Amino acid sequence: MVENIDPEEVLARFEELSVLEADFDDVELELIRKSDALNAPLWKKRAEVIAKIPHFWTLVFEQAPPELDSFILPSDAQIFAECFETLEVTRFEIDDPKGSPRSVSLKFGFGDNEYFEDKVLEKKFWFRKSRDWEGLVSEPVKINWKKGQDPTGGLTDAAIKLAEARKKANAASNKAKESELPEYKKLVAMIEESTEASPSFFAWFAFVSDYRWVSAEESEQAAKEDAERLEKLKRGEKVEEPEDEEDDATDYQETEVFPQGGEIATLIAEDLWPSAIKYYKQSHEQDGDDLSEIDVEDMDEDEDESGDEIDIRGLVGKGRTGSPPAKKQRKA
Repeated sequence: MVENIDPEEVLARFEELSVLEADFDDVELELIRKSDALNAPLWKKRAEVIAKIPHFWTLVFEQAPPELDSFILPSDAQIFAECFETLEVTRFEIDDPKGSPRSVSLKFGFGDNEYFEDKVLEKKFWFRKSRDWEGLVSEPVKINWKKGQDPTGGLTDAAIKLAEARKKANAASNKAKESELPEYKKLVAMIEESTEASPSFFAWFAFVSDYRWVSAEESEQAAKEDAERLEKLKRGEKVEEPEDEEDDATDYQETEVFPQGGEIATLIAEDLWPSAIKYYKQSHEQDGDDLSEIDVEDMDEDEDESGDEIDIRGLVGKGRTGSPPAKKQRKA
């Protein structure tokens, strides 16, 4: 027998769950703050220790989960092996009342190399929200590639030009749709013409959003509306649903160079970074190897002929000089 369901009762329970959900969210944010404060001195001490360990972060990335490893192409592995030196993750808005503890900065340090001029590549991710979405957004990072060395085929540069054009249009209060910008159309064409099955990891530096770009002003307004709605719910007042925003048919993801960018940032910040020692130890324990006694040539000979794995360890063999051996290619 089906019980009669009172719509008003269901709505009341739904509103109670919304309040409870907000409470859980507050606890999660407080845990992030406390964890960051407790771990800060340990991160500093760890950095001092691993500064004395060659290729530490390269070997950590070699043990990366498949979600990240699939984007480290042979050309990327070569770059990591030759010049990737440091990684630093910080919660740069953790004390900002208008920001979010979920915002995160990932700073990669590199030594002199033949690929690009930069010694540091820092990518910031802001946790923002709109009326119907919340998540990480970022701005494309300029990489000063040396001639002929850009593994992204110019995609990161095109993403930067679109971001600059968007800012100019917003500053001029230009109401034209973003999809009408020449830079937008050019980037769409470049992505469509790309023949790569998987983008280079360095295309990740061009990531903007898995939804669309959300400004700080829009996010602040959405957060304010959410807070006001929550206070009304706590007082037991009825809350009217916000009016739907004007329909925007633009497919912003057609200009997203690296659609999984937010997921990769979260994986690095919440997995690889805090568990770096574990991953580094795994790189030594794998197959019972002792890297201090392994030759690069020996590791190349022992590689799986299937070609599925990118063996960065073979590129950073200790006690060797000169350029690392050429990487085998992934299967198509």
